[in-house]
Amino acid sequence: MHLSVERLANLLGVTALVAADRMRIASRDAALVHLQAWPGGSIEDLRRVLRISQPAAVRVVDRLAREHLLERRAGPDARTRSLHLTSAGDREATAVLERRGEALEAMLAPLDEDERRQLAPLLERLVSTLAHDRAGALTTCRLCDRGACTSGPGCPLDHTA
Repeated sequence: MHLSVERLANLLGVTALVAADRMRIASRDAALVHLQAWPGGSIEDLRRVLRISQPAAVRVVDRLAREHLLERRAGPDARTRSLHLTSAGDREATAVLERRGEALEAMLAPLDEDERRQLAPLLERLVSTLAHDRAGALTTCRLCDRGACTSGPGCPLDHTA
C-alpha cells in the first residue's frame, strides 16, 4: 500500500492538534515548566522561549507572582529581574508535567509495546530536526518532561547545546 506524503502529513497534523487540545497548556503553564528547568532567567528570556510579546510575558509573570508561584529577584543588572519559582510554583510545574504526561500517554494507549518501540526512533529523528540552536531547543522543549527525555538514549536536541 502506498502512503502519500499528503496523507501522512495530515495524520501527523491531526495527531498534533489533538495532543495540543488534550494537554490544554497555556503560556502560564509553559512558563512554569520552563522556569522549573531553567531558573533565574529574565522576562525577556521567557518571552523568547514562549514566543509571546513583551507585554504578554509581563502579564504572565505578574499573574504567577500574584498566585505566589514565582518571585522576582535581583538580576545581573539594575534593570533586569531574575525569575524563580516558589515551592508552590515548583509543585504546580510538576503537576503541569503530570497532566501533560497523562494526556500523551492516553494517546499512546492504542499502540502495543512493539508498535511503541517502532515509533520511538521515528519520533526521536523528527524531534532532532525541530531546532538547530539552543534558543530554538528551549522554545521547542518549553513543555518537555526533561526526566522522561533524558531517561533513554538522551535528548534528541542535545546537538543544539
